Order: sequence, then C-alpha cells, then structure tokens
Amino acid sequence: MPQDIGRVLINIYNNAFYSVSEKLKKHKTGYEPRVEVITKGHGQKVLIQIRDNGLGISSKFLDKIYQPFFTTKPTGEGTGLGLSLSYDIIKAHQGELKVDSIEGEYAEFTVELTYD
Repeated sequence: MPQDIGRVLINIYNNAFYSVSEKLKKHKTGYEPRVEVITKGHGQKVLIQIRDNGLGISSKFLDKIYQPFFTTKPTGEGTGLGLSLSYDIIKAHQGELKVDSIEGEYAEFTVELTYD
C-alpha cells in the first residue's frame, strides 16, 4: 500500500506545484505560492489534506476531474490520468478522494483512508 499511496500523493503534489507555478506567472507581485500538507488521525481514519493557493478548479470541471484523459492543462503538459488513477487507487483501498476548490483561490484534496 505505501507505493500506491505514494503515487497518489505525487500526482496531487505535481498538480498543486503546477497550479501555483502558473498562478505565479500571472501574478508577478504580491502572490506567494503555498502548498500545505496536513495529516490527521480521526477515529479509525487517516486524513491527508493537500491544499494549494494556486489557480483553483472551475466548478464546471469539478465533476470531471476524475475522468480518464480529462485535463485542463495545455496539450503536451498533462495526460489527464493522474487524478483518475489516484481516485481508482484510493477506492481500491476502500478510501475516499475528495476535492474542494474555488477557482482563482485554492484547491484542496483530501485522501481519507480507514485502518484496522
């Protein structure tokens, strides 16, 4: 399981770093890129939250982000498989992958896993 969860986290980190980098290109002054990772134990669950203050995700795309080959990145910069594979991996481990976002402000992904 550690390798699977590692793949999920790398995919989410890569998206977060891309988002803050793209926002920095648009806002040369007054913007400080930030990616935060918070881990919590909550009963029989482990929560891993990854939040960035990048471009955020448009509400019109939120229901599509886990679909294979869906990407908002320009051609050649993304395959559209990262979040799809991440979602499948987390579901295979009886977990949940949730997203909260406001376009232009932030994106936050929460990985929720149950343990015995």
